[in-house]
Amino acid sequence: MIIVDSDILIWILRGSIDIKEKMTQLIIQNNIQLFITPIQISEIYSGMREKERTNTTLFLDSFPCIDIDHYTGKLAGEYMRQYKKSHNVTLADSLIAACCIQNNLKLWTLNTKHYPMLQKDDFIF
Repeated sequence: MIIVDSDILIWILRGSIDIKEKMTQLIIQNNIQLFITPIQISEIYSGMREKERTNTTLFLDSFPCIDIDHYTGKLAGEYMRQYKKSHNVTLADSLIAACCIQNNLKLWTLNTKHYPMLQKDDFIF
């Protein structure tokens, strides 16, 4: 099971053939379930054009959403404390990483440098 980062979602919404093929491979050929979090939803909606609202909403609604709970918040706070100054880690990325760790999910992103708290095996390439 995999959490899909915002950059991947944006590339899919923009029509990237390579990313769409990878998503098809993950879902159909490998029978892997993909998830998002409220963080990705807010990041996508913040950059969405009004004319994109319907398609974007339908697309995001097709993913199960992992909730952010008390433990996730605490873990993300620890990541912020540990990596904010050295790696300029954002709260959003800390929360996404915490969701991955808490739920034993891998992360599909093109921005692995945003996640110094994750190990190489925690990513899908």
